[in-house]
Amino acid sequence: MPLMACLIFQFEAIPDSLPDSDEDATQDVTLHCASVRKQNFLAPFLALLAKLNNDAISISTNPPVTCIVSDGFMSTFTITAAEEIGVPIALFYTIAACSFMGCKQLRAVVENGLAPLKDESCFTNGYLDTVIDWIPGMRDIRLRDLPAFVRNTNLDDTGFNFMMEETDRAHEASAVILHTFDALEPDVLDALSSMLPHVYTVGPLQLHLNQIPEHPLEMGYSLWKEETECLEWLNTKAPNSVVYVNFGSIAVVTPEQLVEFGWGLANSKLPFFWVIRPDLVIGESAILPREFVAETKERSLIAGWCPQEQVLNHPSVGGFLTHSGWNSTVESITAGVPVLCWPFFGDQQMNCRYTCNEWGIGMEISDDAKREEVEKLIKELMEGEKGKKMKKRVMEWKKLAEEATGPHGSSSTNLDNLVNQVLLRKS
Repeated sequence: MPLMACLIFQFEAIPDSLPDSDEDATQDVTLHCASVRKQNFLAPFLALLAKLNNDAISISTNPPVTCIVSDGFMSTFTITAAEEIGVPIALFYTIAACSFMGCKQLRAVVENGLAPLKDESCFTNGYLDTVIDWIPGMRDIRLRDLPAFVRNTNLDDTGFNFMMEETDRAHEASAVILHTFDALEPDVLDALSSMLPHVYTVGPLQLHLNQIPEHPLEMGYSLWKEETECLEWLNTKAPNSVVYVNFGSIAVVTPEQLVEFGWGLANSKLPFFWVIRPDLVIGESAILPREFVAETKERSLIAGWCPQEQVLNHPSVGGFLTHSGWNSTVESITAGVPVLCWPFFGDQQMNCRYTCNEWGIGMEISDDAKREEVEKLIKELMEGEKGKKMKKRVMEWKKLAEEATGPHGSSSTNLDNLVNQVLLRKS
């Protein structure tokens, strides 16, 4: 019987200066960005590293800090800390290569006079459709496809500057890790490899995890309690018949948008499972019309949260209406489920662009999301010829993702090389 390595996780914290929040509330991304930019995180982080190293001296079972794996969007202080204590640092950007490249180009977008937007009219006069033809490894990218922080009229915007600053120093890191795989984004990855010293693609991470035998350590990463009753409901449905709808953990909608999506689903006459977070609707409770409830009660299920990977991999799920978050995009690929994209903010616009135009596994819903369009696209996704082509294509990507994380696949090899060539490297 093979021996299993014992992993011990020790969690430490440094102050973020943010007020306490309800554990069930969605975190304010802009507040977090502002905190990282304004607070001196370097000092408390260095103090934490010193404590860990001192503990290693006084407690023989505690190892010293020999490397740092940092969230890429904390790089402004973690790179400096790694330099000060003399250890290698890997920046892990949990986004697509195309989105990372988009973030890297924001400063050039400013220098080329494309941002910030001159005034509010730029949102409606077609300006966002301006094609940017000078981004390495990309083609036909529009201004609207770049990280959504570019859609502002203020050069001092917190989110916009945060994105620029947190990718400016990526070339100084010992390595950059991306949650993607080589076959999915070859052109962008080739371009990034010429810009950065070491780029390691290690995804999809969930396929690595699926290869680990059952063991006593059970870890979850859901923000809220998952309602597993939905799996029993899905068991009663025919294969590939259910539309799964989930806008992720941060995206919000207006009451009007909620109703439009609802009637689009209802009018499709197809069964659907819709995750509606308690805070999904801006400033209000998510209340759907009584007529909608009556119309759909025999073929719908609504929950506050769910085990998404299990849902996407359920045989009855045939399509996914998503906000195009990268985790959701990768999970749809590994499950072989085509998507309808309604990007909200951040990297989601770029994810949507590649999902629909490069990988051929999705269709985009307009920003205003009217019920007629939602109904039409749902029917095409689930029953139309384009939907069938998308299903075939996503199954091809699923196979390539499995190959990448196989015993000799690109992501598995990259993960080994990352550990042996970077993280275990003697400074």
